[in-house]
Amino acid sequence: MPASPVDPPSPNHDARKGAVSLIVLHYTGMQTGAAALARMRDPEAKVSAHYMVEEDGRVFALVPEDRRAWHAGVSEWGGETDVNSISVGIEIVNGGHDFGLPDYPAPQIEAVIALTRAVMARHGVPAHRVAGHSDVAPLRKIDPGEKFPWPRLAAAGCAIWPRPGPDAPQRAAKPGERSEKVRALQADLAAIGYGLAADHVYGAVTEAVIRAFQRRFRPARIDGVADPETAALIARVRALTPPS
Repeated sequence: MPASPVDPPSPNHDARKGAVSLIVLHYTGMQTGAAALARMRDPEAKVSAHYMVEEDGRVFALVPEDRRAWHAGVSEWGGETDVNSISVGIEIVNGGHDFGLPDYPAPQIEAVIALTRAVMARHGVPAHRVAGHSDVAPLRKIDPGEKFPWPRLAAAGCAIWPRPGPDAPQRAAKPGERSEKVRALQADLAAIGYGLAADHVYGAVTEAVIRAFQRRFRPARIDGVADPETAALIARVRALTPPS
């Protein structure tokens, strides 16, 4: 389904400072799509996205892709801290955690896949450069949430997902630990794209990043602990991520 321009469009955008190399997926976290659309078109709100995808699959275009929409906030991915300048933001209508975290309807996900694939093609964005808001802002955000069907996007070539297979040596660690295992985990997470320094210390930032990683790749248990399963998944995702 082609995107429908909204009239008036969102006024909340400015000039990009870099080329598009990332796609960030969000949920709206509001009761209705209409409420989210109104907020992103409100100049006082100072938030926006390039697109919004309704539950029935309708796609609304709010900001031109050559402009910098204000969707990611304070964030980082792959060492870039002005994520808005290098990304296209897609808001997906869903009440989020504040409204029971509803399932994402199939027509909506099909529309998200089609839109993501089109943006990827236009800008040469690879699958490993499609991220969630919680990935780029793990200290602040938890969307699009643990119910978002990342494996479905990966099967369509619009994201990455680790396949079962032999695990690398496990680097399990826990909050509060200071060790070489922690540094190795941090280095792998940073190589995937997360904003994290390899400082050997399993502090609050590392725990938040682990939670974000689990929310996306191991949603059955999100506890911020790099248990053997999580450590193995980190290694597998790292293997799917080309060097920057």
